[in-house]
Amino acid sequence: MELIYKQEAFDIIGACFEVYNEMGSGFLEDVYQEALEDELSRRLIPFVAKPKLEIYYKGRLLTKKYEPDVVAWSKIIVELKAVSGLTDEHRAQVHNYLKASSFQLGILVNFGKPKDLQYERIVR
Repeated sequence: MELIYKQEAFDIIGACFEVYNEMGSGFLEDVYQEALEDELSRRLIPFVAKPKLEIYYKGRLLTKKYEPDVVAWSKIIVELKAVSGLTDEHRAQVHNYLKASSFQLGILVNFGKPKDLQYERIVR
């Protein structure tokens, strides 16, 4: 089976590795957010930081909005964490973002684990 958005995901993950290699673990998520935004810009990867995703219930727009960390190429959600390890709750968060949007791919990235950048591709 062919990976969805293979090159785009590879480029995003490469940018995340660059941030991790430069900064290591131990910073707050907001620090990694800003650094990744800088790295994506340097690599000319189009993105929007903290976009608001609309949520509908039985056809009615809710006032609550989801706010993923990054949407790249207007089609890939990137959710950042700075925790000791990824959990099912983190994965569920990305699944919910995908469900609430028309996006097919989410990338969950954890900068918080010493000596190891964690990332997972999550497909809707």
